[in-house]
Amino acid sequence: MAESLICNNTQSRVSSVLNRDVKQFGKKFMFDSNEETCWNSDQGESQWVAFEFPQPVKVSELILQFQGGFSGKSCKLKGSAKEEDLEHILDFYPEDNNCLQSFPIQDAPLVQRLKIVFENSADFFGRIIVYTLDILGEKVL
Repeated sequence: MAESLICNNTQSRVSSVLNRDVKQFGKKFMFDSNEETCWNSDQGESQWVAFEFPQPVKVSELILQFQGGFSGKSCKLKGSAKEEDLEHILDFYPEDNNCLQSFPIQDAPLVQRLKIVFENSADFFGRIIVYTLDILGEKVL
């Protein structure tokens, strides 16, 4: 049964935060279940969100909610074991809207690190705005 893999012991990092204003636009707002808060990247291509899980996981689904006009257009999911180089898992292409979007992952490898790369954005300046991000799957002990 798939469950959220993001927990208090999951470490996350982002490529940038708009105007470095983490109090208003920081990464924590992607995971707070509040539809009025968000992570807002600064401008530039190839924005990303990276995770390190406390134990190996098998990812089955990626869930994202963007702000329309600021969604990723061409995206990649990469992953690896704890100390290995990141390897390609999935290409995905979100729609440019405000809806919660789901991206199933078939035959995902066992990973401890994940990176979502937003190669380009619907925004002219390359900004990404994410209201909700969740990673579903199974924890492997």
